[in-house]
Amino acid sequence: MREIDVHQVIDNARFSRFHGSVVALCALLLIFDGYDLLIFGVVLPAIMLEWGLTPLQAGALGSYALFGMMFGALVFGTLADKIGRKKGIAICFMLFSTATLVNGFASNPTEFGICRFIAGLGCGGLMPNAVALMSEYAPKRLRSTLVAIMFSGYSLGGVLAAGVGIYMLPQYGWQSLFFAAVVPLLLLPVILWRLPESVGFLMRQGQTKKARRILQEIDPALALGADDTLFMADIKGRGAAVLELFRDGRAMRTLFLWVAFFCCLLMVYALSSWLPKMMASAGYSLGSSLSFLLVLNAGGMVGAVFGGWLGDRLSLSKVLVVFFIIAAVTVTLLGFKSAPLLLYLLIFVAGGTTVGTQILLYAVTAQSYGQSIRSTGLGWASGIGRNGAILGPLLGGALMGMNLPLQLNFMAFAVPGAVAALAMLLFTFSPQRRGVETVAYP
Repeated sequence: MREIDVHQVIDNARFSRFHGSVVALCALLLIFDGYDLLIFGVVLPAIMLEWGLTPLQAGALGSYALFGMMFGALVFGTLADKIGRKKGIAICFMLFSTATLVNGFASNPTEFGICRFIAGLGCGGLMPNAVALMSEYAPKRLRSTLVAIMFSGYSLGGVLAAGVGIYMLPQYGWQSLFFAAVVPLLLLPVILWRLPESVGFLMRQGQTKKARRILQEIDPALALGADDTLFMADIKGRGAAVLELFRDGRAMRTLFLWVAFFCCLLMVYALSSWLPKMMASAGYSLGSSLSFLLVLNAGGMVGAVFGGWLGDRLSLSKVLVVFFIIAAVTVTLLGFKSAPLLLYLLIFVAGGTTVGTQILLYAVTAQSYGQSIRSTGLGWASGIGRNGAILGPLLGGALMGMNLPLQLNFMAFAVPGAVAALAMLLFTFSPQRRGVETVAYP
C-alpha cells in the first residue's frame, strides 16, 4: 500500500493531452465570455446614435454588465467551492450566453441594461472558476504560462468582437453581434462532456474512483493499486470561506490583491468601453477606431502569455509591478498625437500591460490560496475589482461629457496603473503563512 500525494502528482506531471484539453476547453469558454462582455465597446457608438444617449448615459449603460459581474464573481466564486467548479461553470455559461442572445431583441436602453446585467452575472462567475480549475490541474513549472494561455481566450474574444463588428455592424446592425451568441449555446453540451471536475472537489465528495481516473490521465505512468491511498495537503478551513482569506497571515496580501484588481479593471474597462469613441472624436473613422480595440486585445493576449512565461521563470508578482508601471506610461502617451505606426504600437503595449495584466492577476491570485478556498479567493478579488470595472465606463463618460483635452482623459485612465504598481510591490514583500492539514482519501 502506498500514500499518493495528489498535489505532488499534479505539480510534477509532464504536459499531456489531458492538460491540453483543459487549456483548450477553458480558453474556449473565455473566448465566448470575452466576446459577450467586450461587445459593448464595439456597439457603443451605434447605440448612442440610435437612442440619442449622452456620454454619461452611455457610460452608465455600460456599467450594468459590470454590476452583474461583481455579484456573479462574489456569488458563483464562493458557490463553486461548495457545488463544484464544473456545475458553477455550466450555470454561468448558460446565463451569459442566453442573456446575450436575448440582448439582440432589446428595443430601448432599459431592456438593454437588464440583459447586460444578467449576462454580467454569468461572465463574472465563469472567470474565477475557469482560472481555479486550470490552476488546479496545471503542472507547477508551467502554471502561470498555462493560466495565461487559457485566459488569453478572453482577449481573443475581444479581438473576435472587434473583428465581427468591423464586418457585421455596417451591414446588419448592432443587433447581429448579439445574435451570434447562439453559437456558444450549441457548443455547450460538448464542452461540458469533455471538461473535468476539480479533483479536490471529487475527493471531498467521496468520489475517489473519478479522482483516480483523472490522476491516471494526468500521469499515465502512475500505476494506482486498489490499496493505495490518496492524500492532499490543503488550507485548513475553520468557518466561512471568505474569512479564510484573512487568516494565517493572508490579510494584507488579500487587501493588496483587491486594490490591484480594482485599479487594473478600471483601466481595462475604461479603455475597452471608450477607446473607439475617443479615437472617433479625435478624428479617426469608426472602422479604424474599432481596429484600435482589436489591437488593444491582441496586445492583451501577447502580454498575458509573455508575462506568464516570465512569471514561471522569475517572480510573477514582480513581473506585475513592472507591467503596471509600463501601463501607466503607455496609456498616458496615448493622449498625445503620434504617427499611426507608433500609435498602434502604444495601443498594443497598453493592451499587453492592462488586459494582459488582468489575466496575470488571476494567475497570481490562484497561486496565493489553497485548493479549498481558491474559487472563493478568486471570486472575491474579481468581485471587488468589478467596482473598478463599473467605475471605468462611468469615468470615461464623465470625462467625455466635460469635453476635456484628449491628453487629460488618458492621464486620468493612467493614474490607477501607478496605484496598482504600488499595491503589487507591497504584496510582493508581504510575508505569507499558511495553516495546512493533510487529508487522506482511501
